[in-house]
Amino acid sequence: MAETAEPGAPEVTAPGEVRVRRALLTVSDKRGLVDFARGLAALGVEIVSTGGTARELAGAGIETRSVEGYTGFPEILDGRVKTLNPRIYAGLLAIRSDEGHVGTLREQAIEPIDLVCVNLYPFEQVAGRRGVSREEVIENIDIGGPALIRASAKNHAFAAVVVTPESYDAVLEELKANDGRIEARTREALATEAFSYTARYDAAISRWFAEREEDFPGQQTRSFTKVLDLPYGENPHQRAAYYADAGARTHLLSMVSKLHGKELSFNNLLDLDAARKLVGEFEVPAAVIVKHNNPCGAAVGTTVEQAFERALATDPVSAFGGVMVFNRPVSRQLAEQLHEMFIELVFAPAYDDDALAVLQKKENVRILVDHERRVPTVTEQDIKRVRGGLLVQDRDLGADMREGMQVVTERKPTEAEWGELLFAWKVCRHVRSNAIVLAKDLGTAGIGAGQMSRVDSVRIAVEKAAAADLDLTGSAMASDAFFPFADGPAMAIEAGVQTIMQPGGSRRDPEVVEACDGAGVAMVFTSRRHFRH
Repeated sequence: MAETAEPGAPEVTAPGEVRVRRALLTVSDKRGLVDFARGLAALGVEIVSTGGTARELAGAGIETRSVEGYTGFPEILDGRVKTLNPRIYAGLLAIRSDEGHVGTLREQAIEPIDLVCVNLYPFEQVAGRRGVSREEVIENIDIGGPALIRASAKNHAFAAVVVTPESYDAVLEELKANDGRIEARTREALATEAFSYTARYDAAISRWFAEREEDFPGQQTRSFTKVLDLPYGENPHQRAAYYADAGARTHLLSMVSKLHGKELSFNNLLDLDAARKLVGEFEVPAAVIVKHNNPCGAAVGTTVEQAFERALATDPVSAFGGVMVFNRPVSRQLAEQLHEMFIELVFAPAYDDDALAVLQKKENVRILVDHERRVPTVTEQDIKRVRGGLLVQDRDLGADMREGMQVVTERKPTEAEWGELLFAWKVCRHVRSNAIVLAKDLGTAGIGAGQMSRVDSVRIAVEKAAAADLDLTGSAMASDAFFPFADGPAMAIEAGVQTIMQPGGSRRDPEVVEACDGAGVAMVFTSRRHFRH
């Protein structure tokens, strides 16, 4: 219900009854702008706009009113100050159902603004460029834009705010259907999106500054964007979704296409992440099988088919229902092997056409193709959620070079044995602690994971090899941390292990080395631990 007033003067209006008569458009992302503005103009909406946006619209033949014409104040300081004006914010923030507010607008001859369409300077994109200067990054910190968004979102009972081109069509349709009005629930949804948008923007700026001052700042400010709703969490009664770190160069599903199969699950993504990290250790053809976030088989070979056969041989029982990840295209031959198994997911950089035809015979198997060629930034940190907080650490990156390792036994490894040890060591970094990896012929022969006792991990690894009928004679063993006693190495040596790699650092290192010397086994200390909890 509106109070009588002079034509064109602000009226006292109830929430939800405001018709969109005037819109302020100022955007960096010009996608869809012309069509949106043309749709508003067709509804009789007056468009107020700033420099670059106004020029874009003028080029399309759309009439606009300049911000300078609206405020009576010019754009100054090379465009740093355009919309920071009390007339604009009074026009946005006035409570239209309050007679005092409306009276002030009339006294000051301030015209209300009913809709704001703003998106911000591309800070994240600019800051993520290689070689960009500090000055250019700082110049892309938007000031007026966030203020406009926050003001209109705060007053969403009377003003609508649009921050993404993806919303344009829906907003226009609602304006057409409701005689120039936008429903309260829509305005609230738009305000919710707007506050999330500015929060992400501020988080990106805060993070950029913090990363230049200190590695672990006093305030962790991060933003995450939903990529995918998941059917459920670790268990069917838990709801779940996958979010990517906003502004990250890459993420788990970036440039990844799903070609076939059921929805991706929470556990699929956990296992895929573990498998991708491990297969990324190798440049030669490699295959990795992950189950319950641990590799149950990994190998390299002259071909990816050979690598898969070796990986599968490690623990064919545990591979049932596993995630299969390859760093080479999947051929028909490999697809036929996979088709004979129950598997959850296949991930590879490409698939031969006839290979896809074979894999797609099973309705549920998830087939993913990886087109991502970028790598994560080196400074990306590892974050683990704990009750009421986060544990943040550097990622466990960087190859452990042979030159920095120390042979501590009388017998030295041969060149072939060094190859087996380094392979086992790479895999060991990706196994849950306490981790033991037995390797032979550049493939895993037994894996012991997640035990409270290291000797139990050795026992399990040996038992896995025996269950798979694998001969451990001459094999290599890697341990993610030192052996506190000689019992673990002794058990492995008895099973046929001839070379061992471990960080060292135990008070009982001399006893462990003595046991190896007594058996003629070579041992290498890396001086670097690789726990994965």
